[in-house]
Amino acid sequence: MKKYINHRFSLLFSIVFLYVNLSFLTRIIFLVWTAKDVDFNFVPLLRAFLTGFVFDISAGLSFLLLYAVYLLLFPKRWIGSLADKVFTYFYLSIVLIIIFFSLMAEFPFWDEFGVRFNFIAVDYLIYTYEVVSNINQSYPLPLIIAVLLALVVGTFFLLHKKGILRNTFSDKRSIRIRAVYAVPVLLIGFLLLGVMKNKQADFSNNLVVNELGKNGVFSFFAAFRSNELDYDIFYPKLDDKEAYTILKKTLLQENQQYTSEQWDNINRITKGENEIRPNIILIAIESFSGDFLKAFGNKDNLTPNYDSLANQSIFFTNLYATGTRTVRGMEALTLCVPPTPGNSIVRRPNNEHIFSIATILQQKNYHPYFIYGGDGYFDNMNNFFGGQGFDIVDRDRGNPLSDKIDTHRYNISDNEVSFENAWGICDEDLYKQAIKYADKSNNANTPFFQFVMTTSNHKPYTFPEGKIDLPQGNRNAAVKYTDYALGKFIAEAQQKPWFKNTVFVIVADHCASSAGKWEINIDKHHIPAIIYNLPHEPQKIDRLASQIDVMPTLFGYLNWNYTTALYGKDINQMKAGEERAFIGNYRTLGLLQDKLFTQIDDRKRVKQFTVSSKDQFLTEVRNQNKKLVSETISYYQTASERFKNGKMKVKK
Repeated sequence: MKKYINHRFSLLFSIVFLYVNLSFLTRIIFLVWTAKDVDFNFVPLLRAFLTGFVFDISAGLSFLLLYAVYLLLFPKRWIGSLADKVFTYFYLSIVLIIIFFSLMAEFPFWDEFGVRFNFIAVDYLIYTYEVVSNINQSYPLPLIIAVLLALVVGTFFLLHKKGILRNTFSDKRSIRIRAVYAVPVLLIGFLLLGVMKNKQADFSNNLVVNELGKNGVFSFFAAFRSNELDYDIFYPKLDDKEAYTILKKTLLQENQQYTSEQWDNINRITKGENEIRPNIILIAIESFSGDFLKAFGNKDNLTPNYDSLANQSIFFTNLYATGTRTVRGMEALTLCVPPTPGNSIVRRPNNEHIFSIATILQQKNYHPYFIYGGDGYFDNMNNFFGGQGFDIVDRDRGNPLSDKIDTHRYNISDNEVSFENAWGICDEDLYKQAIKYADKSNNANTPFFQFVMTTSNHKPYTFPEGKIDLPQGNRNAAVKYTDYALGKFIAEAQQKPWFKNTVFVIVADHCASSAGKWEINIDKHHIPAIIYNLPHEPQKIDRLASQIDVMPTLFGYLNWNYTTALYGKDINQMKAGEERAFIGNYRTLGLLQDKLFTQIDDRKRVKQFTVSSKDQFLTEVRNQNKKLVSETISYYQTASERFKNGKMKVKK
């Protein structure tokens, strides 16, 4: 080894060597950690580790390309000078902090999502207040900083003991000799960065194997570059007219007819009689998985209030979230569209005045509110809801709305807050805001619609003391507090004059975890939803349903007559066999129907899996159902095309 480390470039090679070894160790830990979800086939695992090794080299060299240029060009006579040492220690300290922090950060990210850094990590860079506060409240930040600094100091100490620092500052070879080391480093670094693509690790149906073959830092920058995905470029396509022909056939309900014969016009008139127009409060509960409920086998009694309400309600027992993030749930519940690739429409530019449930509600003279306990600047929520005509109620921290948005924004003042963490005020305080604005609308004799977004069931899982019998800081406790606050809200609402004429839709935004064996784990999308206080006998809807169907189904129970351009359908108007659920992440999109899951991705691949009834285990099929493949493509292709080309916009 001495001939490789006994020169000016010894420090560079040593840090690359250190990073590659730590990355390998991380890969081993992840393999053991999620062993239950791994297909232990030697060849795919070997390929994953070899691919990961190349990604590790790419990432390690990328940290040090600038330093390689510095080592090459720095004048020979100044090598070992104070300036040389100051630059080296400063630059490499930053590199080591990034290396150690990124490796440490991968563990909680893997724990929550079961993948390397992806677009979620990229998005979080924008929202420093929430993210830094969440880290500070969830983890011992001073200890993390102390550990980082200790690792950096320890690394330099080890490098000193091995004589590597001495070699770096004492070797005064000419630029010609240094080029022998620098040029290959630069060529290999730039070549790997140009050739290596994150998709090269996605060779297996097993998600864990694919993710083991990736590198966290490389994946982060890959996600940064591909945060927006153009469907036309990356996904399988049909002829546009064929796609719309299939779509229009699948969208039409028994009680609907199209307003036009134009091939790309999906506006339908929905017929209803004896309309009722109650107030509507839609509560989207943060990370509320179906398996928290007693009805789905939970024995910890975490949700007694929701369980009780479900027995008095229209209860969706076979409902699936479209995605794994809050913005996907919001998109599904308001726009009622499949999850298009890349970012949710909630976070995209030019997303104002889209046809949504607000369009229908405003035609019925409802006053819509978006009520959120944090600053709705996060994830672009305020601009999205404001752009659809909602008034905003949030913790305004000085982040302005877009100039394009014409709406009212009401601040939740400090004296209205009893408890607050990184994400916002506790659910009890949030529900007080819902009651406050319900009272306001009722006093003005105005029917109201509220979209209430909770936050207490989110890490750091903190809430007011003395409310439940579990300690703070873990998921089960947060779920139980969330349920406690919901029960308290319903009890308080029952005392209000507007309660008898108010329907409550209580649904999860997504599940608590998405990690699992496959690219899309269907069981990690199963969520509950209830429609409470409807003038209808309690009912269980066991038919397969999508999150995008919740609001159209409510409109059906209200017997509304309206024109719609939504992709969501009234579950009670679907024929047997038409039931389907849309499930996706930012790259992979799927359609679940008839125990078949059809999946398309940004490599233009189409896969189809049978889904077992017992544990929703996926088994790939060779002879694909072409009809379902065409329907899957038509849904996602047209939804992407309609947003991209402005066809989702409401025509004035």
